[in-house]
Amino acid sequence: MLTQISHGTDTDLPPLLIAHGLYGSARNWGVIAKRLSDSRRVVAVDMRNHGASPWRDTHSYEDLASDLAETICAEGGRFDVVGHSMGGKAAMMLALQHGDLVNRLVVADIAPVTYSHSQMPMIDAMRAVDLSRVTRRSDAAEALGAQGIEKPLQSFFTQSLDVVGQKWLLNLDTLASEMPNIMSFPQVSTTWDGPTLFLTGGESDYVSRAHRDGIKSLFPKARFASIPGAGHWLHADKPREFEAALRVFLD
Repeated sequence: MLTQISHGTDTDLPPLLIAHGLYGSARNWGVIAKRLSDSRRVVAVDMRNHGASPWRDTHSYEDLASDLAETICAEGGRFDVVGHSMGGKAAMMLALQHGDLVNRLVVADIAPVTYSHSQMPMIDAMRAVDLSRVTRRSDAAEALGAQGIEKPLQSFFTQSLDVVGQKWLLNLDTLASEMPNIMSFPQVSTTWDGPTLFLTGGESDYVSRAHRDGIKSLFPKARFASIPGAGHWLHADKPREFEAALRVFLD
C-alpha cells in the first residue's frame, strides 16, 4: 500500500488523489493539497520507490497504476486524480486500466509518449553525494550544486534525503534500471472517455500540438490548457495559477 498524506474531510465533491513526479513525494504537494482541501478531501501519495512507500524491483506504469487503484479501492470510492510528469503517466494508465475508479483526470505537463531524454544524470548526481559527510540538507545541496544541479532542483532532491539515516528516500537502483520504462509509455488498446484536462506549462516543451492526436485517441474528451510563464514544474512555478486551473476544471 502506498504511503499517503490526507488533508481535509469528505464533502459533496469527490475526493482528490495527487500523484507526484519522478524523484518527488507527497510532501512536495503539501501546500497545494492543503489549499484544495478547503472543499474536499485531498490525498497525496508517495509513489512506489519514493518517500515512505515500499521499494519494488519494477517501476512500470502498469505497476504504478495498480498501486493507485489499490489506494483508491482502499478508500472506498471514485476519485478525481491529478498526476504530474511520471505521476501523470501513472494517472493516465490508471484511467485506461481502472477507469471506473476515476471521476475527472488532470494530467500535468506530460504526454502518453516516449521521451528521448533521460533522467539518469540526476541519479548519477545523487549517487555521487558522500552521505557519510552530510550532517545537514545544505551539505547535500552543496554537493549536488558542485555537480551542476541547479538550485531549485537541489532543494527538491534534498526533500527526499534522510539526513539522520544518511540515505536517499528513493530507490535509485530500481529507478535507474527502470529508466527506459519511466521515459516511455505502454502501448494500449483501451480508451477512457471521462473528462480530462491536459494542463501544461507555457514555457515547457513536454506536450506539443503534435501530441494532441495521440492524446485524443486515448482520451476523446481531452481538453488542453496552458499556464503562461510556467515550465515543466508548473505547480511550483505558478502555484496559485495551477490551483485556480484545477478548481475551475474539477469543481
